[in-house]
Amino acid sequence: MHNMQELWRRFEEWLRRNAPGDYSALRPGASDDDVSRLESRVGFPLHGELKSLLSEHNGVTPRRSSTAPGAFLLGYSLLDTEGILEWHQNLSAMAHEAVEEGYEEEVVGRTAHAQWVPFAQSLTGDLLFVDHRTGHDGEVGEISFGDPEYLPLWPSMTVMLTDLCNAVEESLPLPTTRRRPSVHEGRMLEWVTS
Repeated sequence: MHNMQELWRRFEEWLRRNAPGDYSALRPGASDDDVSRLESRVGFPLHGELKSLLSEHNGVTPRRSSTAPGAFLLGYSLLDTEGILEWHQNLSAMAHEAVEEGYEEEVVGRTAHAQWVPFAQSLTGDLLFVDHRTGHDGEVGEISFGDPEYLPLWPSMTVMLTDLCNAVEESLPLPTTRRRPSVHEGRMLEWVTS
């Protein structure tokens, strides 16, 4: 996780210098006990990259409006361990219900799965998650509720952070989306459609 921590610190330093509102929204890291409790409640070990991110920052100060800072990950705000658990339970319940009600093919692995662990949320409730399924281990996906299928964005959080760092440092669009970085009012990072 050495690379992950280096990349996170590089991104965080860019926020500190260029988007101070976002930087100040970051909360201190989760304790080892917090992460262990989360793993116990989720029911499986968290991917090492997600644990590394949580050790750096246990979410951000909750946003009350779209003009509040803290949504620097493509318009998503980092969740704390409690938010991660709540959203994981919601996705697990959706998947379980789909199986019980006979519409598994429409939901499981498309819009919800018990092995998807959300780590960031938009104000509209859309999610970024780390996929813990065998064969997808560590992939970062996006769930936009209302869409029939999740969108795979990056093969890992390390690749995600590499792309984010390069995009903000060079003012380039992200390769996986059609969004480019823009600093709003000198205080918060936004991602605008290119």
